[in-house]
Amino acid sequence: MKYRILVVDDEKEMCEVIDEELERRGYETDWLLSADEAFVRLGSQDYDVVVTDLNMRGMNGVELCDRIVRNRPDIPVIVVTGFGSLETAIATLRAGAFDFLTKPFDMEELSIAVERAIQHKELRAEVKRLREAVSPDRGRGEMLGTSAAMRTVHELVDRVAHTEATVLITGETGTGKELVARAIHDRSLRASGPLVTLNCSAVPEPLLESELFGHVRGAFTDARSERKGLFAEAHRGTLFLDEIGEMPLAMQAKLLRAIDSRVIRPVGGNSEVSVDVRVVAATHRDLLTAVEDGLFREDLYYRVNVVRVELPPLRVRGNDILVIAQAMLQRFATQCNKPVTRLSPAVAERLLAYSWPGNIRELRNCVERAVALARFEELVVEDLPEQIRQYKSSHVLVAADDPEQLVPLVEVEKRYIQRVMEAVDGNKRQAARILGLDRTTLYRKLERYGLAADGKS
Repeated sequence: MKYRILVVDDEKEMCEVIDEELERRGYETDWLLSADEAFVRLGSQDYDVVVTDLNMRGMNGVELCDRIVRNRPDIPVIVVTGFGSLETAIATLRAGAFDFLTKPFDMEELSIAVERAIQHKELRAEVKRLREAVSPDRGRGEMLGTSAAMRTVHELVDRVAHTEATVLITGETGTGKELVARAIHDRSLRASGPLVTLNCSAVPEPLLESELFGHVRGAFTDARSERKGLFAEAHRGTLFLDEIGEMPLAMQAKLLRAIDSRVIRPVGGNSEVSVDVRVVAATHRDLLTAVEDGLFREDLYYRVNVVRVELPPLRVRGNDILVIAQAMLQRFATQCNKPVTRLSPAVAERLLAYSWPGNIRELRNCVERAVALARFEELVVEDLPEQIRQYKSSHVLVAADDPEQLVPLVEVEKRYIQRVMEAVDGNKRQAARILGLDRTTLYRKLERYGLAADGKS
């Protein structure tokens, strides 16, 4: 890459000499004749180093250096002057200058100073990235919870984040897969780069290739201008492919090539573009079953499944439910400007008993609704949605001494099938295997018990 240098001197001849010498050494150089202009320019453009004269009309070099240090501390400043003295050097360094040169100076001397300044800037940036990457709380975001299942997730995220490995995040819909992807990105050395997200199920198949790889002008009827794809937008960052299991087979082959070669070709283009992208994918589907059914490429499966992070459903996370609900309560109470501060014991009991088929997304909806309707400082049962207030667990109590607590055999079968269907997220094939039934028999029982509506084939 070409480093950009801004030269500031009220002598045009000196600017032209420095400009010529630095460009000859491979730098991209701009020059200005006043410090005031230079400070304005730095508000809208990025430079790697500023080289400024000390004595100029208007704002002088020390004042410019002081303003740059206070407003753009990432840009090192080299000050040059024809009136070198100890006092001048001290004043310059106190203002935060990286280096100080006295005229007449050798151009090689200036080149070395510029090179050192660039190395200093890049080292500071790297130290900052590393400090953020190893920060113990970095990237946790809304990944709340201390249950054993979530401790495993946190540990795995910590271990994989600083690597370049492709990650596959699995789990039921609404479990927070995008939060995990963001945590991996934020804790990685790519954190200063972009995190670009694509929901593969939300883009029509004819547009998906253009969305991922971009297109050139005239590539198809509506391509009136060139468009950069998401791979290019995620350069030096992370591309999160949500619901990758919904991607059409034809696109899977092109995606595999892009991940393996780190090269893309825009739709309608004749040349390839190199990209530096880490891919994190997510799915709620059983991709191995999709591979067996010919719906997902086996080679792509092994390419994205280098490290797998499996998110637990909310119903198995115990008291994490209350931790997340309390955090959401505080956020929504602030947004609504309502004095709601806590969950009542009865609400906590209902939240822990409910099965949460929609996981965190459903819990968020529940808490937001409850806060909106709340009349007191604590949430009460009446604030909850009806399906949570009236919920009856599918667990069957078979060890009770009280005959009133026991249920008929047909009810036991119904509740057990319901429980299995919840555990496999409605996957009828998997449920039939667990129950020891053929799929036709399972369909018949689901229909009989009124459990078939939300099932998946």
